[in-house]
Amino acid sequence: MHVFVTGGTGQTGPAVVAELVAAGHTVTGLARSAAAAARLESLGAAPYRGSLEDLDSLRSGAEAADGVLHMAYGGDYADPDGLIRRDCAAIEALGQALAGSGKPFVSTSGTLVTKAGRVSTEQDAPDPDSVAAFRIPGEQACLRFADRGVRASVVRLAPTVHGPGDYGFIPALIAAARRSGASAYIGDGANRWPAIHRADAARLFRLALEKAPAGSVLHGAGEGAVTIKSIAEEIAQVLGIPTASLTLDQAAEHLGNPFLATFFSLDVPVSSRHTQAMLGWAPTHATLLEDLKTGDYFDPEASKRAEEIWLPHSRHAREVRPVEWPR
Repeated sequence: MHVFVTGGTGQTGPAVVAELVAAGHTVTGLARSAAAAARLESLGAAPYRGSLEDLDSLRSGAEAADGVLHMAYGGDYADPDGLIRRDCAAIEALGQALAGSGKPFVSTSGTLVTKAGRVSTEQDAPDPDSVAAFRIPGEQACLRFADRGVRASVVRLAPTVHGPGDYGFIPALIAAARRSGASAYIGDGANRWPAIHRADAARLFRLALEKAPAGSVLHGAGEGAVTIKSIAEEIAQVLGIPTASLTLDQAAEHLGNPFLATFFSLDVPVSSRHTQAMLGWAPTHATLLEDLKTGDYFDPEASKRAEEIWLPHSRHAREVRPVEWPR
């Protein structure tokens, strides 16, 4: 299969491209820069210069392919309406190029669109009040193409896709623990958080392209319910520091980012049982806690990069005031 991929040079994208190439597929990846093009070539993919804003490039890239995998997402998160417009326009352009062809079109969302406080399944409708509600219109835009002769499906990825070089949520926790001398969780820390190893996510995307039925919603979660406290305890053990229970306001100060504090306060467990049964997929790589024990999460460079990404206005660590820990 010749697959046109967007987002092939992001955090998860390179693993997905490598998985597709290793399985014998031909990959063309959208590249908005020379560096992105070189990265795709190093993975065995052909770069296709363009961007999500260049809808003509998206249409032509999709028209030349046997299937499309859309992983790219981004922009100004302070402007959710702008994010929605950009993503939906890209999905419409890609989907229109495939209409009536029966070809696969896999788009990406997140499990955080589900309702908090319960174990959500693939059959549950997304929650319009969820913290990631801005991803719902993109889900719906993709799935509508199932009625237009496209084998359209959506993969909802866990908020933590872990593995080498991770610069997501978990490194932000580690960076904050290094700064403050304590590894924190919110309240009793019993809130649950899905996770998936990057290699397991890559295989899931490949299987979705190869055989997911039209209209499928898939959950990319190798683990559906890792407690935030267990993550904090593992970080504390590796760093040799205590843990601390914080209020939401204290956590915002501790992390240097209220957005992160809100995310880490959520109880958002999910099931991927239906996805596993449908595709014959099962996670086989390290769990999140195993990855914390054996991976590269505690490399000081990982903490430095997390601070550059997550601290507002790229503030340096020394500018974040230490939290006064509750006694």
